[in-house]
Amino acid sequence: MMGNGNNDRRGDLAEGVGDRVGEGIKAMASADEAGGAVAGQGMDASLAPDTGRRLNSKEKVRFAIGFAMVSLLWAAPFSMGSGVLLPQIFNTLHGVSAEAALGTMNSIGCVFALVANIVFGALSDMSRFRVGKRTPWIVLGGIIGALGFLMVIQSHTLVMIIFGWCIVQVGINCLIAPAVAVLSDRIPESTRGTYSALYGASQVVGQQLGTVIGSSFLTNIRTGLVVGMIIFLFSGILTVLIWPREKSAANTVVERTWADVGRSFIPPTKNSRDFYMALLGRFTFIVGCYMIQGYQLYILQKYCHLSDDQAASTLKVMALLSVITTILAAVVSGPLSDFLQKRKVIVAISCLIIALGMVFPFLMPTATGMYIYAALAGIGNGCYMSVDQALNVDVLPNAKEAGKDLGILNLANTIGQVIAPGCTTLVIGLFGGYRMIFPVAIACLLVGTVFIMMIRKVK
Repeated sequence: MMGNGNNDRRGDLAEGVGDRVGEGIKAMASADEAGGAVAGQGMDASLAPDTGRRLNSKEKVRFAIGFAMVSLLWAAPFSMGSGVLLPQIFNTLHGVSAEAALGTMNSIGCVFALVANIVFGALSDMSRFRVGKRTPWIVLGGIIGALGFLMVIQSHTLVMIIFGWCIVQVGINCLIAPAVAVLSDRIPESTRGTYSALYGASQVVGQQLGTVIGSSFLTNIRTGLVVGMIIFLFSGILTVLIWPREKSAANTVVERTWADVGRSFIPPTKNSRDFYMALLGRFTFIVGCYMIQGYQLYILQKYCHLSDDQAASTLKVMALLSVITTILAAVVSGPLSDFLQKRKVIVAISCLIIALGMVFPFLMPTATGMYIYAALAGIGNGCYMSVDQALNVDVLPNAKEAGKDLGILNLANTIGQVIAPGCTTLVIGLFGGYRMIFPVAIACLLVGTVFIMMIRKVK
């Protein structure tokens, strides 16, 4: 779920994303034509919830590009930092275990992310800004993330680096929580799979691109962090400029109060069985993936026994493979999900594909084994990230609390990323190396598949 490359590769990536958006728009048009049949009872599934009308062609394009951009622009700098640049910094700290430092940073940072995601999701639900209830928080998230990067750049101790990265996590979740809620607020139900595909695929592409860029700055880490800071600064601003303007929330009757923010930490209890199946499915998926993803540099250096230069080159090739397979998978899976009106089967299959990919480095502790893993993980992630957000929206117990409940669902990401480093460190300690993290990660993905298939009200 991370990436890397040079100018030619970035050109290929841009062309692929352009094709991806074009295919997505075609699928949206087809889904709109069939929207009435999907709706069943209640509101026509082809109508936008906020306006009660169909999106026109220009709006579809702007939403498509915006969902792709917001995901790409937070995932790339995050991956640059957590996946490449900071692990390399920890490698140079004397008297510090690099794996322990990385695990500590991710664990503490995810606690900040957990709180931020729920709080900002709830605040955006109850906001009454003239520019819309989601827009200001999306812009603020990019700014906070950039300030976190600046703190990391200025830090010279492990404690301050971790603190700066915690601020980055706050910024990311201030951006993500309201941005994902836009899928529920403004996108017709009949085309959510396609928009979810754009968001999810772009997240994977952004992570891979971040690995590419980060790997290019392994010998000049400070400059790489500055690049990440600049990308983050403009992430929210560009997104809200691209999306159709959100309607004013100044006169909106807000049914929630400041006291409700505290209650935002209370999960839903009514009609919520499928909600929790989706939560557990995502949690086990994240644990399994991040046990490998967060340690790719160390796996190449300490398990495959590659030099720093070889590891950096291998990361770039892995990222390129992941980007290509992710885009190809997402182009198919998102529109296919809307056409078939099936979500959970595609999500479950994606878990199995990633699990299969992990078998190869377990059997082949070489760059080749990691290349095969990267290609299959790209396919699985492209399918998963394309449909998972639409699945999550479909299992929400209460659409009026979409921001809050999606924030709770995102706890799966947060807690999963907290647990994953601990699992990896524990397995390394028990077995004296990286090899056994692969079967443990595979087991997590298989459990996640079971939870997803237990969802009832979504096909």
